[in-house]
Amino acid sequence: MLDAISFQHPYALLLLLVIPAYVAWLFYRRNTLNVTVQTSSLDSLKDVGTSWRTRLRLLPYVLRLLAIALIVIVLARPQTTSSYSDHNTEGIDIVLALDISGSMQAVDFKPNRLEAAKDVAMQFVAGRPDDNIGLVIFAGESFTQCPLTTDHAVLTNLFQDVTTGMLEDGTAIGMGLATAVSRIKDSKAKSKVIILLTDGVNNMGAISPEKAAELAQTFGVRVYTIGVGTQGIAQVPVQTALGIRMQDMEVKIDEQLLQNMADLTGGKYFRATNKKSLISIYEEIDQMEKTIMEVRNYTKRTDEYPPLALAALCLLLLEVVLRTVVLRSIP
Repeated sequence: MLDAISFQHPYALLLLLVIPAYVAWLFYRRNTLNVTVQTSSLDSLKDVGTSWRTRLRLLPYVLRLLAIALIVIVLARPQTTSSYSDHNTEGIDIVLALDISGSMQAVDFKPNRLEAAKDVAMQFVAGRPDDNIGLVIFAGESFTQCPLTTDHAVLTNLFQDVTTGMLEDGTAIGMGLATAVSRIKDSKAKSKVIILLTDGVNNMGAISPEKAAELAQTFGVRVYTIGVGTQGIAQVPVQTALGIRMQDMEVKIDEQLLQNMADLTGGKYFRATNKKSLISIYEEIDQMEKTIMEVRNYTKRTDEYPPLALAALCLLLLEVVLRTVVLRSIP
């Protein structure tokens, strides 16, 4: 891209202060050299007009001032800088496996667990523009909402469409992880990561969480697990004959299972009891899984003073011509 003009010797621009000093000197000289003529009447001069020589008498001085200004700028050596860079990225492929079971509507996170998890995950995605990221959702079954992609605008739109009730209710952690592994196992990336978020205990699915974790280990996939939910009791909206009512529900998370899954694959288990802690968890994962990037910068500087120097020379020559030929005064 083309940057603004810079100067290699910016302090030379201080010489521009010479111009107002020179102007002051010219006015002083003009006043001291003026002569007066005494006459009894101005009637004989009333028909004398202003000649073109008189009108142009200040032009040489103006040309000289412009030339001086240009010479000072030339001394400051103006330059434009064209710069660009290329980078080599050691890619990281990430699949987010998100629990969308009915309990994710609990309001111990604001506005609820699912919306809070979506919001924080989308912030995480926005901060990793160079990574392939995909989305798997699971409840009583699992589904690939978005395959691995660098088009994060599409991924964000698909994230926003996720709601509870899209899948049969339940918590099939093993199925969610297995689907995520199937989406990332053939990746050629140097690092393959799954971030699995759930708020419950595995109670459905044809594949157990342990088997799914072994599958992830086989394909070199690192799994970070996150358990979300406050300690103790949380309120969950429940549909009744009288409409939706809030119902107290005990928060049950199989933390030992999630810990074992993470340990087996070289990942880490986290517990989030509110949205603030969930944000800090994603920030920690973001730091642990930084993309390795080699950046090379190229800079080309172009001197812009030659045309200015030529213009200054032309102004000086024009001043000499005007002063010695066109506006020459005879003593």
